[in-house]
Amino acid sequence: MSLSIQFEHVAKRFALQRHRPRSLQDLALGLLRRPQSDSREVFWALSDATFEIAAGETVALVGSNGAGKSTVLKLVSRIIDPTAGRIAVNGRVGALLELGTGFHPDLTGRENVFLNGAILGLSRTQIKRRLDDIVGFAELDRFIDVPVKNYSSGMYVRLGFSVAVHTDPEILLVDEVLAVGDASFQRRCLERIDLMRQAGVTILFVSHDLTSVRRLCQRAIWLENGKVVSDGNPEPVIREYSLHSYQHNGLLSTPADICRHGSGEVTFESVRLLDSSGQPRDYFEHGEQLTVEMRYRAHCPLDRPVFGIAIHRTDGVHITGPNTQFARFDIPRIAGAGVVRYSIPSLQLLEGCYCVSTAVVDWEDTRTFDYHDRAYRFRVLPWEGERYGIVSLNGTWDWQPEGSV
Repeated sequence: MSLSIQFEHVAKRFALQRHRPRSLQDLALGLLRRPQSDSREVFWALSDATFEIAAGETVALVGSNGAGKSTVLKLVSRIIDPTAGRIAVNGRVGALLELGTGFHPDLTGRENVFLNGAILGLSRTQIKRRLDDIVGFAELDRFIDVPVKNYSSGMYVRLGFSVAVHTDPEILLVDEVLAVGDASFQRRCLERIDLMRQAGVTILFVSHDLTSVRRLCQRAIWLENGKVVSDGNPEPVIREYSLHSYQHNGLLSTPADICRHGSGEVTFESVRLLDSSGQPRDYFEHGEQLTVEMRYRAHCPLDRPVFGIAIHRTDGVHITGPNTQFARFDIPRIAGAGVVRYSIPSLQLLEGCYCVSTAVVDWEDTRTFDYHDRAYRFRVLPWEGERYGIVSLNGTWDWQPEGSV
């Protein structure tokens, strides 16, 4: 197996300068003063990173902001050198990194195409043969002779990606900058990446769009605080990363001003989403238990109240709306404080973000005592089963070849 990229115990250190002189006067005074303790903070963007990428593999780097993903791409493209460790890169690299990387702002788009091609080792004749394709894919025919400092961010990205994919790279590096382009351009980029993948180009792909990672990549590497946490098939790595992300980012914010209405004879004092151990959570895995706990106070005695919930996806799709009356669960009379719980033993929602509404009404459904509209949010994490739609129906498949019956 030939390797395109090899990292062996690679580390990269940066010095963060906290106090920089703002003028020549500040610099002179600083030199005259007694030396102070070093104001620079050491930051390890990568620490002991070891992995290999075979020729023709499509690999995603996933992780939170600052995890070290872009640093890996810069090391592979030799923009920066490692502080420690060994890096081997075998093949011509085409890179689309930060916005404007590799472009000279005072040169025109055409001149930058030739400059980038020359850096990649192409002759002027080779670049000329590709020029029409580069300009056409970037849709910059009218602006190719304009200095790129006058380009919009979308124009920068279109030209940068077009140059990267039309210079016959053996290794393609793509950072999150594709998110800058419009929907049409993003679709064409992903289609082009897919074609290059099928042609055997090694692709190292950084994206927060986990759907694209699943679609394009054979493998994912999860980086966190500069270290390789997980490396393997995309689905389990994404699931592990997503779970970690939701656990460490705190609860999803509940709106400070809950959209509520009602006559007030009964009010919800608190609403919590609980896991199987009774702990509050705002993220759940497919198949886990979810309980909606509603603590209420009845300000006067009421006969036969009806408690209910609704679950919506955040785009407004109404998924379900159970209540105690539908379930023939009769609550004869309430007075003072109490608690009602609705438990889902096995959550069948697919990956996404959802909202819970709570309501308490009279038996005839003519009077609403309290209603909290889509006030409590939760996420369902990705899983290794179904991906498309809203819910899993837990159906089964059967197959018999013709003539075997």
